[in-house]
Amino acid sequence: MKIKVTTTTSDAPCSFVTRHADDVIGVLSGFDRLRLTGTLRWLYQPSLMLRYLSRAGILLKDFAGFATSWTERVRTAAHELGQRLERPLLYLAGSSERKETLAREQARRDGLTQGLIGIWSIVEPCLTYFVRRDREAKKLVLHLGPGKCLHYYFYFLHEKLGLLHLRLQTWFPFAIHVCLNGRLWLARQLDQAGIGYVQRENCFPWIEDLAKAQALAQAQLQSDWPVLLRALVEQCHPHAAELCRPLGLSYYWSVSESEYATDVLFNSPAALARLYPALIHHGIQHFGSTDVLRFLGHKTQVNGRVHGNHQGEVLSSLKGRPEGLRLKHQANGNSVKLYDKQGSVLRVETTLNRPHQFRVYRASERDPQGKKRWQVLRKSAGDLHRRAEICQAVNGRYLDALASVSAGFSAGEVARWVCQPVKVDGRRYRGLNPWSAEDAKLLALINRGEWTISGFRNRDLRTVLYPRPASEDEQRRQTGRLTRALARLRAHGIIKKISGSYRYQLTPRGRRIVTALLAAYQADVEKLMALAA
Repeated sequence: MKIKVTTTTSDAPCSFVTRHADDVIGVLSGFDRLRLTGTLRWLYQPSLMLRYLSRAGILLKDFAGFATSWTERVRTAAHELGQRLERPLLYLAGSSERKETLAREQARRDGLTQGLIGIWSIVEPCLTYFVRRDREAKKLVLHLGPGKCLHYYFYFLHEKLGLLHLRLQTWFPFAIHVCLNGRLWLARQLDQAGIGYVQRENCFPWIEDLAKAQALAQAQLQSDWPVLLRALVEQCHPHAAELCRPLGLSYYWSVSESEYATDVLFNSPAALARLYPALIHHGIQHFGSTDVLRFLGHKTQVNGRVHGNHQGEVLSSLKGRPEGLRLKHQANGNSVKLYDKQGSVLRVETTLNRPHQFRVYRASERDPQGKKRWQVLRKSAGDLHRRAEICQAVNGRYLDALASVSAGFSAGEVARWVCQPVKVDGRRYRGLNPWSAEDAKLLALINRGEWTISGFRNRDLRTVLYPRPASEDEQRRQTGRLTRALARLRAHGIIKKISGSYRYQLTPRGRRIVTALLAAYQADVEKLMALAA
């Protein structure tokens, strides 16, 4: 199934920042959490695993002993590393204990600022190999499937990347996972650049030079991941080169999970606290399925319905956290979230775990020197720069949709001007009546998410407002009726015409007014009475 995906590299957060310029001191975008997976890709194909064993001179009947010997070498290396650096090695009986919390506490007790914190071991699920007997073929076969084995978690305060851990599987095919945080990495970069900042957990309420900080965050995308992680892998898995030797393999790095955050820094907690409830209310009340799909780059139909190729659920949810409420929208394994952090930071965060609906401009893996073309976005760390562009576009579209939200003003104050007649070029246009079904329907239609980027035409509105087949005369009357309505909206400054086209877009002022009017029109009377009590 092919799905066309829309992305943009424009600086989309600007409209939100411009709207709240008096309260915002800047914006910082970059990866938050990154989980990189290192795999010996060939060994995940049983036929190539058999070739590997053949090159190593191992029969299937001897596989268990061969694999066990490698497991013992990995375990011995881990214990020797802990002993040499005098760091603790702790076995965890279950997954209820948070390993990162243990690592932070250990580092705090020992006063560590750099180096290995400790090694935790635990039995966890994995994808691994078993030798089974095929009774029909009367021979042994190699089977790749889910199983369990011991894993080692090496926690570091890395000199360049900050707090991270490397997770090493101790049974074939010896997968490696590295989990790091882009904001903690940025803190190290800011220290090296001599830029002052205030850090609370994984966010920055204040940075001395936001432009330079953003440039440092962008520089993370240029990293050569195999080179960057090589020393870490050699330290935790010193026998990796020997393990790869029979087929001349090397670890291939991919991104299994990523969170890309756009932080809007407010000048005070009070300013964000005044606005945030309105943002949450607007997001949960007005963002429908098509809006969420559009935010996440899916194609939507002109009539505002979900595209026929889309399969799966679109969910929006609110969750209480220690800091406050978090609003989350998800579709097809990807999500965009909104939450406040540390009082004065508004964070929009895109989690992209299934990237295959998107495209990247690159050469084929089979012909790296060949012609570049648009291809499916891989999980490869080599496509991380494109992943960042896509996530930035998602965050930007979401903030754009929130740019109209006001706080501290009544609907009457915001919409006062458009409910009265106006004169433009000597022509009088009546005021809007958002309480009438006709005007309210039109306002709701032009406020829909699918028009935000490309705008809307008279024909687009007519298709939605008048879905039934009509004669040519009736279509002309419908078109004329909408032409007069659009002229009235332009006269009131609610919409503007896109230069060189027949399309219209909401103005920033128009979006604020329409949002306020629709919120008042759609308000639940019982809820309003409860709030007023």
